[in-house]
Amino acid sequence: MRITKITTLVVNAKMRNWVVVQVFTDVPGLIGIGEATVEYQARAVVGAVGDLAVTLVGRDPRDIERNWQIMYRHPFFKGGVTMMSALSGIDQALWDISAKDLNVPLWRLLGGLARDRIRMYDHLGGGSSDSVYNSDTVSSFSEKMKQSIKEGFTAVKILAVPQSTALGDESKLKHAHDLMASARMAAGPDVDIMIDFHGRTTAAMAIKYAQVLEPFKPLFLEEVVPPDQIESLKVARAGINVPIAAGERWLHRTEFLPYLQAGLIDVAQPDVCHAGGVTEIRRISALCESYGVSMAPHNPLGPIATMVNVHLGLTTPNFLIQEVM
Repeated sequence: MRITKITTLVVNAKMRNWVVVQVFTDVPGLIGIGEATVEYQARAVVGAVGDLAVTLVGRDPRDIERNWQIMYRHPFFKGGVTMMSALSGIDQALWDISAKDLNVPLWRLLGGLARDRIRMYDHLGGGSSDSVYNSDTVSSFSEKMKQSIKEGFTAVKILAVPQSTALGDESKLKHAHDLMASARMAAGPDVDIMIDFHGRTTAAMAIKYAQVLEPFKPLFLEEVVPPDQIESLKVARAGINVPIAAGERWLHRTEFLPYLQAGLIDVAQPDVCHAGGVTEIRRISALCESYGVSMAPHNPLGPIATMVNVHLGLTTPNFLIQEVM
């Protein structure tokens, strides 16, 4: 079996374009599908997929590890979200080909089930998916929370922290408090609530927000400082008494390692469309398991990424919960 061509489809979806990767083979009808969606860089990712395709055409798609290494090591400048997203989408498609070739689900190829079902959580953004980068009114949180619970979710993530880096802005602290209070009142005590900081705050301000939010018992706080500031996270970690999640913008296991070694996170959130696809996510999961860190993969993307994450969640021992949006 050989790869004959690799193409992309760009879908004009809500909030962001989905980038679908198709890997064609010389077996009639056998096509692998993956997703390489990255926010606001669709044209760049499409170009990167084309660049990587040159290295794979003519190769056996079932040699997934070899093909992954070729894609990762071939470029002189490795990494970066554009190239890693392209690699991730192709990698997903290669796994899809192998599963289809053997007529088995992906979870079977990944070693079989670690569980029979996975827990998923809704992402309300700042009151709705349209306001994921801003925080809406307190009343909107309450109504959206009730709707999510009605749809069957037992866990929800909200963006209660507005854009804020300076100390002393008490009005924003009060806004975060009121949003979380509204969400908790609407959800009741049995629904888990996660809070996404989106890396917006300094360590000192993150601690102040955490002190305001901790009484409402969040499951975890996400990206409490910018994702490239390990020293800031050390400061924040020392002053926060809630589990900390991070990793949606880290692209390789080597980026997770120093945070794991320093004991700075409780929950890892790699994205299957950015962090090396199925192949690298499995390595990240195993690395995190060795440090006692749970997996809650990032996934505000399209349906292909969601289904890949479902299969990964079914087979990952240290899986905690899966985002869907």
